[in-house]
Amino acid sequence: MKHNKVGSVMTTEVVRAEYGTPFKEVARLLGGHRISGLPVVDEDDQVIGVVSETDLMIRQAETPDPLEPKRRFRFAVVSRDARKRAVKAKARTAGQLMSEPPVTVHADDTIVEAARTMARHHIERLPVLDEEHRLVGIVTRRDLLQVFLRPDAEIRGEVIDEVLIRALWLPPRSIDVSVVEGVVTLSGHMERKSETEIAVSMTRQIDGVVAVVGKLTYRLDDSHLQPDEQALHGVTDDWLRKL
Repeated sequence: MKHNKVGSVMTTEVVRAEYGTPFKEVARLLGGHRISGLPVVDEDDQVIGVVSETDLMIRQAETPDPLEPKRRFRFAVVSRDARKRAVKAKARTAGQLMSEPPVTVHADDTIVEAARTMARHHIERLPVLDEEHRLVGIVTRRDLLQVFLRPDAEIRGEVIDEVLIRALWLPPRSIDVSVVEGVVTLSGHMERKSETEIAVSMTRQIDGVVAVVGKLTYRLDDSHLQPDEQALHGVTDDWLRKL
């Protein structure tokens, strides 16, 4: 089944920095372009890290206040995070400020995969790489949300073509498919219970689908059949193994 790729929604004009880009220039880039972060690249355009507003905030927060009394005794920095903060407190370049290793995606990754990566790492933007791991774009949460702007008619057409015709080998009008605000309703009568489950499962995976309402009935409950018996049902067996 087709999924929209990251390359179809990413921004190709990427604001970037190099390892030696000065601290103030990084701040100007973020502020001037109104962005929350930017990738740091090497001479081969490969991403080596990411600088965010948070990194700059740490730099400022950890800078000693000249009016604050100095502590007589200071404990050694032992934790990894503490060491990183100590380095960033003295950072003068993007390379010293950046967080590494960078979290990235590839242009051929699906929008779903990119969204999961963002959610897992609690970040708002991802550098996009090509096959040779070079920077080719940037994708943000807002970019990924474009998938939910797909017209209902376009979603309906994909359900009919990809699910009913290509996967289940059914006539296009054998099942009623309606889509309202991204919510797909499947109504009709099918031969087997397993086919109704496949129809709902595949429809749920289509880009832009918010929810699926299954109003499908069936003649044969084949959920109790053994794998050898299910094999007689052709495409049904293949999909049951994936559910």
